[in-house]
Amino acid sequence: MRLKGKRILVTGGSGGLGTLICKRLIKLQAEVTVIDRVESLSFEANLIRGDLSTAEGIADVVRQVDPLEWDVLVNLAGLQYFGPFERQTPDHLVNTYMVNLVAPAMLAQSVGHGMRWRGDGCIVNIGSVFGSINFAHFATYSSSKAGLRGLSQALRREYAGSGVKVVYIAPRAVRTPLNTAQVMEFAKRTHMNMDDPEYVARRIVKAIRHRNREVYIGFPESLFVRINAIAPGLVDFALAKNDRRASELFAE
Repeated sequence: MRLKGKRILVTGGSGGLGTLICKRLIKLQAEVTVIDRVESLSFEANLIRGDLSTAEGIADVVRQVDPLEWDVLVNLAGLQYFGPFERQTPDHLVNTYMVNLVAPAMLAQSVGHGMRWRGDGCIVNIGSVFGSINFAHFATYSSSKAGLRGLSQALRREYAGSGVKVVYIAPRAVRTPLNTAQVMEFAKRTHMNMDDPEYVARRIVKAIRHRNREVYIGFPESLFVRINAIAPGLVDFALAKNDRRASELFAE
């Protein structure tokens, strides 16, 4: 798909990874609009200010998005909690599902009608390998990304033959400010693979241009996704040591 002149809506576009993706899209002469809470952007693009962590905030953003025509929606914004599930605050738990799953669904619903009517469009959901290999101590992040993957599959089947494509992209861990100091320490202790954001941004834009159905970034994680789907007990055993190290980290 040629991106020149395409109207692309990107949630979370002001973040570390989002900025790199948007700059690549702009370089390809796309017309980029960012949805974020920031007051200004570090690059030239349109900005819709909004908070995707609450029902009211999502509704306000949808009201601004609804009247406009969009060629591509990129659901990138995300929240992450790393730690014992019972220690996550109720507010942060709800906000995580709002940003990671409810907002992508409502925005897809908002832009999807126009895309179907025109017979062309692309909904891109940025998930995570954690959405297929559900990690302990990342319970809400993993489960919300699993939901996003399920939403992508369902919409792909629903839009089949309409001209609207649905792309699901699942990176493994990425070196961005989303990772807390504890996440980085956990990654160090468990030798977790973490990719450079420039590389991930390049892979994401490539997947958008080619309208790939599903893209998993990183090996051997992409192999573990397939193993977990067939024999999750094997992955339970493989991750047990990591889970113990996480528990030790929170006990210190």
